[in-house]
Amino acid sequence: MFIRSLCLLVGSLFATFAFAAERDAVSYVNPLIGTQKSAIGYGGTMPFVTPPFGMTNWTPQTRQNKISITSYNYDDSTISGFIGTHQPAIWMGDYGYVTLMPQTGELRTSPEDRKLPFRHDKETSRPDYYGVFLDTPDGNKIHAEMTATERCAMLRFHFPKSGAARVLVEASRPGVSGYATVDMQDHEITGYNPHRMDAHLGPYKLPNFKGYFVVQFKQTPIAARTYGMDDGTAQSSRGAYAEFGAGETADVRVGTSFLSIDQARSNLEHEMPEWSFEAVKQRLQTAWNEKLSRMQVSGATDQEKTRLYTALYHALLYPRIFSEGGHYYSAFDDQVHAGESYTAYSIWDTFRAENSLLTLLAPERIDGMITALLQNYKEGGWMPKWPNPSYTNIMIGTHADSLVAEAVRKGFHGFDRELAWQAVYKDAMTPPDGDLTRRWLDREEHTPYEARGGLTYYKQLGFIPTDKTDEASSRTLEDSYDDWCVAQVAKAAGREEDYRFFLHRSLNDRHLYNPELGLMNGKTSDGRWAPIGGPRDTPGNRSVSGWTEGDAWAYTWAPLHDQAGLIQLMGGAEAYDAKLDHHFTGGHNVHPNEPSHHYGYLYDFGGQPWKTQAKVREIAAAEYGYDAGGLDGDDDCGQMSAWLLFTAMGFYPVNPASGEFMIGSPMYSNMTLKLSTGKILQIEAENNSPKNVYIQSATLNDKPLDRPVITWEEIQAGAKLHFVMGPQPSRWASDWRPNLISDK
Repeated sequence: MFIRSLCLLVGSLFATFAFAAERDAVSYVNPLIGTQKSAIGYGGTMPFVTPPFGMTNWTPQTRQNKISITSYNYDDSTISGFIGTHQPAIWMGDYGYVTLMPQTGELRTSPEDRKLPFRHDKETSRPDYYGVFLDTPDGNKIHAEMTATERCAMLRFHFPKSGAARVLVEASRPGVSGYATVDMQDHEITGYNPHRMDAHLGPYKLPNFKGYFVVQFKQTPIAARTYGMDDGTAQSSRGAYAEFGAGETADVRVGTSFLSIDQARSNLEHEMPEWSFEAVKQRLQTAWNEKLSRMQVSGATDQEKTRLYTALYHALLYPRIFSEGGHYYSAFDDQVHAGESYTAYSIWDTFRAENSLLTLLAPERIDGMITALLQNYKEGGWMPKWPNPSYTNIMIGTHADSLVAEAVRKGFHGFDRELAWQAVYKDAMTPPDGDLTRRWLDREEHTPYEARGGLTYYKQLGFIPTDKTDEASSRTLEDSYDDWCVAQVAKAAGREEDYRFFLHRSLNDRHLYNPELGLMNGKTSDGRWAPIGGPRDTPGNRSVSGWTEGDAWAYTWAPLHDQAGLIQLMGGAEAYDAKLDHHFTGGHNVHPNEPSHHYGYLYDFGGQPWKTQAKVREIAAAEYGYDAGGLDGDDDCGQMSAWLLFTAMGFYPVNPASGEFMIGSPMYSNMTLKLSTGKILQIEAENNSPKNVYIQSATLNDKPLDRPVITWEEIQAGAKLHFVMGPQPSRWASDWRPNLISDK
């Protein structure tokens, strides 16, 4: 009996371990990470139910979202709806959204009146599913569930056995001329929402813009009506509702579109042909697992895997698809075109690492994403810097140049390279309208497209003067990097003269180095040094010192392409490293904001890679957590998450368009990436632990590696990186130095 019991116990344990080993990647994701303000920070994320790069994201709505406020906040205790949103980041607005809300009892249409309490212990959040129990005013509960496809959602509302049951569909908000209508015969509520929260930021009115929706019910409603008829016509209805019998389950599917109501219905027919919640959920789970499982990790706890796979989930949300059935609405000429499109490019943030991560994990999307930017160029005159979905003029530089240069460098050919050259050349050579009369204030309303604000002065003086253009110092440094990117596109196109011209101009960053300060420093139009600015430059003094969301410390190492030049300006590698020491010990590194993201890796350039190894581990531990408050700073369309993922693997794209990755300190004993080529990138870290952060030796494909760099080609070939880790710094790779750019 004892032997039999022992065998059963061993068998049970084996089954348990086998189950644990077979746990799918999506089960580790916690979409609530980043939704709560904590001691670490606030990520501004939302628990989206959506496929990778989904056009419409679905989330519970605990507050009315707007610019600077997201739909969901973990600290809230009530839910007022389930919204199909297109808001990509906390400081961007929504557009064309639609909201559904189940309720019992009397009709309540306003968010404040219709909200219902919930508890997090009665909430389930996954990329493929969201479920929650809502407390009704009479002490009962409504069980609400969601799953989704690229452009559609399926919701299921389980109503209590007493009281009227109702599903509210909010087309728009007060003051917005939305539209909703009811078709009882087809069990449908259809309509549109023309609201664009960022409309005040761009130059275009876009009268044709609408977010269309079709809501279908599986069960036959008892009744259905519109509400909010401000002037007695259907054209001003704010929404509609359908009523059901007590105790019923209402199965609902929602199609969204930016083309038409008919297209929203067509999206439903193609993406949700059957009334099966479980089938839709399973397909979504499979889609996420296919992507997430391309990354595998050993030597990480379940908690650490949750942090990693959640970061990968966040990174695979953007840019989002913006086309349907082979067509797309262009928010740049207000017309419908044939083709594929994407939007929600937070390029000032994402050009640094997020886009590089996509070249590794979603390379099948890159040609379409670059093509979308080039289509925007044809339709609006410029590649956008932050489409949402049109021009918003948010942030500085024309870093679409970097995305194009990176795609060219990495051998992507599925876009029009000649058109790409025309687009980056215009960015680099054509000043925006009114360049000499506008200061190009941050988020200045109703301006022409900003492109490179201050380019006129940049071409004349070699820098942008702080007394003429806002954020001038940051612009000079970032435009210099973009010039380097344009030079690379020219070189690939065989335009040698253009290559030399832009390579020379990419060294304009050196004009701002102030040797007395040992830092970059803005200049006025007469060539004098501008005031250096405070530790966190505010909008009020950007015109004085010239920085964007930072200061001289945050921007001195900003020329991603010219670290060798900076080493020379500072008087050598030792001085460069000493200044970096001061940067970190002085509290100048602000990881929640993107200009600091590459700083931990810069010791590689100065011959002290052991400091990079310690610093990136330190940043990862301090800035990223494991629960709802575990993200320090806005995720910014995946950039914060991409930093963590690269750092966990042990390398980072300091200059993303160079095709080179600087080596840090791999965080786990083994990580692998399954590449689209079928090859496997394997990163092994022997003796790895939280204390053993220092690389003692390294090999690449079993051959000694003595440089802190790995290239795109080495990765794509299926590299095997092997590190031996230890608790003390070593001199590994300390003799390597970057090449100085020569424009001769």
